Order: sequence, then structure tokens, then C-alpha cells
Amino acid sequence: MSTPARKRLMRDFKRLQHDPPAGISGAPQDNNIMLWNAVIFGPDDTPWDGGTFKLTLQFTEDYPNKPPTVRFVSRMFHPNIYADGSICLDILQNQWSPIYDVAAILTSIQSLLCDPNPNSPANSEAARMFSENKREYNRRVREIVEQSWTAD
Repeated sequence: MSTPARKRLMRDFKRLQHDPPAGISGAPQDNNIMLWNAVIFGPDDTPWDGGTFKLTLQFTEDYPNKPPTVRFVSRMFHPNIYADGSICLDILQNQWSPIYDVAAILTSIQSLLCDPNPNSPANSEAARMFSENKREYNRRVREIVEQSWTAD
């Protein structure tokens, strides 16, 4: 059964394979185009440098008219990421547009890592630390980066 959402996801996947943005990768799970696993690499020359962070993207038949549910599987310490791994990002909520594809979603999340919005905190401790004690915040981020190498 090939629905518009599934056709679009196949297109997104082909585009990701042929022209992958730097530092991100993603693919549908073996037998389910509606559920993807993705990896975001921490951007170079940032506290996130060297981290490999796993995510899942759950799509519905409403895609691309509705955004997927995106969650970090890796443990994260970030002002805009909840303890359960869900992400507070405008394009995944009220600023969604069907022009976004999987590559755009993952690229936006990658840039959010280094450019958090402490005014819309999902993790108030991380937001406070980001604003008031950048050194301690960066130290906590480095811990998360190191954990990302060993977590399965």
C-alpha cells in the first residue's frame, strides 16, 4: 500500500542517501517506512563536538502536512530537550510546514544543539545553567558527549 505519506518518505530517504547534509544520517526501520532511526553528530568546534546522538522519528499518514514525533534516544542535557528525549522546537510544533523534509528536520535539530532557546525551556536546569554558568553547562554537555560513545 503506497499512500502519499509513504511516497513522500521514500523521496525524503532517497534525497538523504544521495545528498546527505553534514553530520546527520537517517533511515527507515527495516520493515516500517513510518518509523525512522537517525543519528546526529555534534557539530565541530562546539561542546557537542564528537557526540553521536540517536533519535527516532515517528511519522503518521498525515505527513508531510503534520510533523513527525521526534525523540532523542540518547541521554541529553539541553535547554530545549525534555527528560524523555522529546524536543521543544518550533518547526516540530506550530511552525511546521510541508516543505520540511527529514533532512531539514535533522539539520534544524543539529543547529538547535549549539543554539538553544533558553526562553522556551524544556529542561529548566539546563536553561538556567546555559544562561548563568556557561562553563558548567559546557562541562555537562561534554559528559553527555562521552556517554554518547558508550550508550547502545
